[in-house]
Amino acid sequence: MHQLGHTRSVHRTHHFLHTPDTFVRAPLPGMQDATAIIHISRARGAAFTQYTAELEQGGRLGPAVGQRFVYVLEGELEIYGDSFSAGDYAYIPPGSDAVVAATCAARVVVIEKPYCQLSDIQPPDFLAGQESRVEAKPLMGDDGLQVRTLLPDSPAFDFAVNTMTYQPGAALSMVEIHVMEHGLLMLSGGGIYRLGDDWYPVTAGDFIWMAPYCPQWFGALGKTPAKYLIYKDWNRHPQVDRR
Repeated sequence: MHQLGHTRSVHRTHHFLHTPDTFVRAPLPGMQDATAIIHISRARGAAFTQYTAELEQGGRLGPAVGQRFVYVLEGELEIYGDSFSAGDYAYIPPGSDAVVAATCAARVVVIEKPYCQLSDIQPPDFLAGQESRVEAKPLMGDDGLQVRTLLPDSPAFDFAVNTMTYQPGAALSMVEIHVMEHGLLMLSGGGIYRLGDDWYPVTAGDFIWMAPYCPQWFGALGKTPAKYLIYKDWNRHPQVDRR
């Protein structure tokens, strides 16, 4: 239905809300039978790129630009002969020859960024995991807010990806302001996000980008848990060029 120019999407200096009614799909170089919804990239000033890839059966992602993280939303993928279904994920190191292919129609979160090398530490190897098998831990002692850390807490990794699940009525205990930037995809449920001085209703399918030092806070609303997948740059000195 034509919405006469209305959208919840918002583009601000230090944050960006990207809602499904404004998604534009286009293939990236090397993709086969697939398209990408690019949520954030260097074109917007981010130090990483995040997109949702939609693949037909037999579709493939193109070559990665730097390191790559994939999280399956729907359908099934194959990487190095192993099967990945909803909730499964993989870290693919820079320079890898891994092929990401869909064995049936699939939707996948893809995060890519150049790798920031430390002089005395080697880049990580390929890693695969299942979110359901990662231990959920309460954030700051709040059992209503559970965090699953998908990548190892190791200086070899220069970014982190977590899922955060809020029971209805749960909220962050403080407004956070920090040097890390975020890419956040709402997976289920909804709530209210404060970004800077603005407040936004958000729901499953929405994407949020938060620049470094953007004031941020979230509270879950409704009768079902709210859950999101969140990226942040990590384990590197802020003086280092992250791009």
